[in-house]
Amino acid sequence: MSIFSKLFGKKQTEKETPRVGGMEDFMTLIRVYYQAVMASNIGISNINFLPDMAVFKRSLKIPTQNNKLGIAEKSRCKKMLVDIYNLPDPFFKEIDASIKKNVKNINDVKTYLFMFQGFSQDLMMLIGNLMQWKFRMPGVFKKLLRSMTEKAIQDIMHKNSWKDESVHKTCMAIRKYQHALGYSEVWMTEYVYNIVLLAKKEPKPKE
Repeated sequence: MSIFSKLFGKKQTEKETPRVGGMEDFMTLIRVYYQAVMASNIGISNINFLPDMAVFKRSLKIPTQNNKLGIAEKSRCKKMLVDIYNLPDPFFKEIDASIKKNVKNINDVKTYLFMFQGFSQDLMMLIGNLMQWKFRMPGVFKKLLRSMTEKAIQDIMHKNSWKDESVHKTCMAIRKYQHALGYSEVWMTEYVYNIVLLAKKEPKPKE
């Protein structure tokens, strides 16, 4: 998405093809949304404590609503995620509920974000391991890819007989993260599916 190259100071080389709403933009908007929810929930007044939201706010010139950071930024970010990626409303409600449960004060912010980062990284690493050949499926088979993603998430959350011990350990770690964060399997499927779909669309790096 060319707007994000400008927003976050990223320069594209002449050989790079700008992607509208690519995977990097998706992850950036997700971070902005998380930070905006935290700001509005616990009343963070120092915008520099939330770097992604700060750049988002300043670049899009979003005015502060009701003298409180996060409210207008959350609304604008959610609209962009819905418009570009068609994310359903329950997806955002689960994020809101998870943050409300786990982030009570400013000291909880870094702990939560660190936990979510670990959860996301382990989940995507394991999905990449479990669904390697499925990533090569043509993009037209979106429904099939979603159902396969859903099945992989179910296996991660419930299957205990893994031949590879490292896979079993990662599953256990993901289940602990999931229990602490409070995300449903439906949410996990939606999150992973969007990243997988966007990853398939990314141009392969040239030698």
